[in-house]
Amino acid sequence: MSRRVTVRFRPHQAIMLAAVIAFVGSLPLASARWYLLPVLLLPLAIAIWAVRSGTDADPAGLRVRALIGQRRIGWTRVAELAADPHGRAVALLTDGERVRLPAVRADDLPRLIAASGQPLAPATPPTPAADATDGPATPPTQ
Repeated sequence: MSRRVTVRFRPHQAIMLAAVIAFVGSLPLASARWYLLPVLLLPLAIAIWAVRSGTDADPAGLRVRALIGQRRIGWTRVAELAADPHGRAVALLTDGERVRLPAVRADDLPRLIAASGQPLAPATPPTPAADATDGPATPPTQ
């Protein structure tokens, strides 16, 4: 029986510490008046987001999770995995849609590809294109 390995990418856990500090800091404000109680919902939402959001990858595909909801994307729909200019990972789908992968950085792309079960193709250095009509290169004469 084969066991399916899931690779999980989650936001840094320092966000959870920030949510706890924000919750404690907002207690005096929320307890000042009854109508300020909803202020406590913001740190609570941040804590839930820190626990829930992220990207899961396994041989079947990707699961992109947010604060509310999740999306399952099969590997057959993924045309390319790339990094945006800010170093965040993006999945380019076969229909042209771009899906940002939460908590996945450009450095994590090899681990993400390995989770798919596909081998990572080794990088090949570019070869200079030689013109067939030139013949062998000759050293310059002086």
